[in-house]
Amino acid sequence: MFDFGFSELLIIGVVALIVIGPERLPKVARTAGHLLGRLQRYVSDVKSDIQREMQLEELKSLQQQVQQQASDLENSMRSQMAKVEAEVHQTAEEVRAALPEVAQTQAKVEGGGAPVGEAPVVPAEPSPQLELGLGGDQAKEPAASSSASDTPRIADKA
Repeated sequence: MFDFGFSELLIIGVVALIVIGPERLPKVARTAGHLLGRLQRYVSDVKSDIQREMQLEELKSLQQQVQQQASDLENSMRSQMAKVEAEVHQTAEEVRAALPEVAQTQAKVEGGGAPVGEAPVVPAEPSPQLELGLGGDQAKEPAASSSASDTPRIADKA
């Protein structure tokens, strides 16, 4: 608090000894010590009260910030939920609108008609080789020999 050096304290002690006298000086010094102790405790209590108030103000401002962010988040979530609900309702309406068309298409398929947009399936005719009764090994040999005879040789041309 106050900046007293040793020389200033010595001067105060000498003046107190002269003014108060040697008989009452110890009692006055004890009383002054008690008063200074009380003053220091009072100052420290005031400091701690001020610190608590400052921390309380900081906590209040922090609480307000958190509440503001929470309300912003809540509003954002509600708007997103509203958008999603609108999309779900729109999709549900589209599905409801398409149900008669799907039922009609399903009735055509079950009735024997080909589905809309698809060509009817025609069974494949058996190949002529299968009718001749040639086996798998015999069919490979003539094909190999015919492919060899079809390819011209370089030596034959010259």
